[in-house]
Amino acid sequence: MTHYAQVKICGLTRLEDALVAAEAGADFLGFIFYPPSKRGISVSDAAKFIPKLRQLPNCPTLVGVFVDETPEYVLDTLNRCELDIAQLHGNEVPSQINDPNSILHGRAYKALRPQSLAEAEADAEWYIAESPNFLPTLMMDSYHPEYYGGTGDLSDWEIGKAINKMTDGFMLAGGLTAENVTQAITEVLPYAVDVASGVEASPGIKDHAKVRAFINNAKSIRFK
Repeated sequence: MTHYAQVKICGLTRLEDALVAAEAGADFLGFIFYPPSKRGISVSDAAKFIPKLRQLPNCPTLVGVFVDETPEYVLDTLNRCELDIAQLHGNEVPSQINDPNSILHGRAYKALRPQSLAEAEADAEWYIAESPNFLPTLMMDSYHPEYYGGTGDLSDWEIGKAINKMTDGFMLAGGLTAENVTQAITEVLPYAVDVASGVEASPGIKDHAKVRAFINNAKSIRFK
């Protein structure tokens, strides 16, 4: 059986952009609850319009992105904004994801920013989500010493290939655009791809033509 990579459009701050992404076929929509991010959104603003996405006939999976927040805050935000799962993008401990007693168990996955293959493999063993209730199970973004994603820097696809073999739910991020996403999927064969800055008109504002092109190109690649 052949299939295509799932697509996550991340860093959404406006309802109109989220609706375009959903209509174009996005499988995941990401909202960043990290104030320093140029693509961040407040809980109050998100809670005003994200529930409207639930009214769509085929609402994508809604993802909240967090950096070093407490599990209690993450869960409260997921519930207040009617989000499905959390992407933990900071230095969170593995037990937040894999401990059955964690309040986030079954509702969170980890984003890695490895500097080497050895680091990536070690972290993946710790962080791969064990719950079968959702996908993705792990994400890899490009490393930056200061920023947590959204840099536009290309991630290391060779590392991505290795991590992809460790889990069925691997999501590739980091510097993807409509122009390179087909090559990335062909080389890495990930379960999903993630894009934020690569489909923007300006930080936090999506270019609708780029969003549609990215999703169309990503889903043009079929693989086993």
